Amino acid sequence: MTSDLHDLVEDRLREADQRYTTGRRAIIGMLADAGHPVSIGDIAVLLPDLPRSSAYRHLTDLEAAGIVRRVPASDEFTRFELAEDLTEHHHHLVCVNCGKVIDVTLPAGFERDATATISQLAAAEGFQPHSHRLDVLGLCSNCQ
Repeated sequence: MTSDLHDLVEDRLREADQRYTTGRRAIIGMLADAGHPVSIGDIAVLLPDLPRSSAYRHLTDLEAAGIVRRVPASDEFTRFELAEDLTEHHHHLVCVNCGKVIDVTLPAGFERDATATISQLAAAEGFQPHSHRLDVLGLCSNCQ
């Protein structure tokens, strides 16, 4: 993980009048290393020295600062990942059985077509789109 990510996160937190604490730094490093959305249970396993109550507070503050986003899954556990502007635009495959969430990047042609279609649909409704997300629901390889 690059120090650029940490510098950017620190700047965003400073703009939100927040500090980049050791716990927040650990969560950012873990999210960057994970490469996929993680649940609070995953965070507890990957960062055993960080109390869950602290992890929840850090995630709430990081989300408010636009650094982390929630990814709803099909189970009762929300997943968390770095905001797209810190990583790259991507979508998710969501297992409806176990709740696993897999990041996927779609071909550029599909993204162009989806963006054009969304723009047309939005214009017809007088809506101004900012971005889009595509979650494909199904069964992961373990649950099939």
